[in-house]
Amino acid sequence: MASFFPEISFDFNGIVFLIFCAAVLTQIIYLFLVQARLLFSKTPSVQDVRFPVSVILCARNEEDNLFKHLPIILEQDYPDFEVIVVNDQSVDDSRQILKAYQEKYPHLRYIELEKNRHRKFGKKVPLTVGIKGAKHEHLLLLDADCFPNSNQWIKGMMAQFVGEKSIVLGVGPYERSKGILNKMIRFDATQIAITYLGAAKLGLPYMGVGRNLAYTKSLFFEVGGFKKHYHIQSGDDDLFVQDAARRKNTGVALDAETFVYSIPKKTWRGWFKQKQRHYTTASKYRLINKLFLGIFPSSMIFMLISFFILLFNYKWWLFATALIVFRFLLYWIVNGLVLKKLKTKNLIGFYPVFELVHFVLMPFVYYSSERRDASKW
Repeated sequence: MASFFPEISFDFNGIVFLIFCAAVLTQIIYLFLVQARLLFSKTPSVQDVRFPVSVILCARNEEDNLFKHLPIILEQDYPDFEVIVVNDQSVDDSRQILKAYQEKYPHLRYIELEKNRHRKFGKKVPLTVGIKGAKHEHLLLLDADCFPNSNQWIKGMMAQFVGEKSIVLGVGPYERSKGILNKMIRFDATQIAITYLGAAKLGLPYMGVGRNLAYTKSLFFEVGGFKKHYHIQSGDDDLFVQDAARRKNTGVALDAETFVYSIPKKTWRGWFKQKQRHYTTASKYRLINKLFLGIFPSSMIFMLISFFILLFNYKWWLFATALIVFRFLLYWIVNGLVLKKLKTKNLIGFYPVFELVHFVLMPFVYYSSERRDASKW
């Protein structure tokens, strides 16, 4: 037993061991404080929600997606809602498709933004136009290349507007297909969702995803819309949520019927470009959010480096190995249960591998993001 757990001395290896233990403990605390919190989150029963809703999506040259996905949105099981499509400088047949659907669905409205060579592409202008043109107080947003998981999407999202809630964060996973790339994209999206939803449950909301986000019109104008970050092409979701979301006014929707799925990229290059664009807003996060988001990667780095050093010390390698195996098993079990709740259980089997690969891969994408053009969406 003494060889398994030797006496701690304050020499170099002893200090490294203490750093290792502190890093592992930080990882475990983070796991139960943030990620595991979703396991104990009860999904409230969908009440008889009656207030009217404006569903808003912006589209630019999205004729195929509009043709495919609009009926799913327009045929939601909800008593009173309108769907507003902001057709942003499209040069394809989007307008004709919208006109055709409008004949069948009278609650569909569309707003045409004519071509303007002085304006850069981005969602903030068309989204602001759509919000200003919305008839109703409660707004529900998604993208043209996304589709709700069920006809209960609106009802499930609106059910979270209880008490003081004025903003609701939804889940936006990616559609499943074959291949390692698809698994990595879905793993990345799920880990992001677990973090921002868990943080919101903790009382520290810092972001949401624009492909499944709801808030009130009053809240939008109360914080000045996108005024604080209007000069940044991205940020209509995460930077806005950072400005508007607070502990008491933020709800989360975790029921699978409220999920909104997106079509993932087909190439690694395409996914990297997408990730780089998303990372362009990270530098604009508040210090408290940066510190919170830095807890996991920094403790992970300290854990892995100190473990590598301890492997070369005969006094510590066995105990350190047992402790790090315990950490990875615990993360595997807890995150496996969360992945099952988020309907991505096929990722559970290789979770430790995905976790390590993702941890190594993302810094390369992040530190190259500032050189990318963030003007496209």
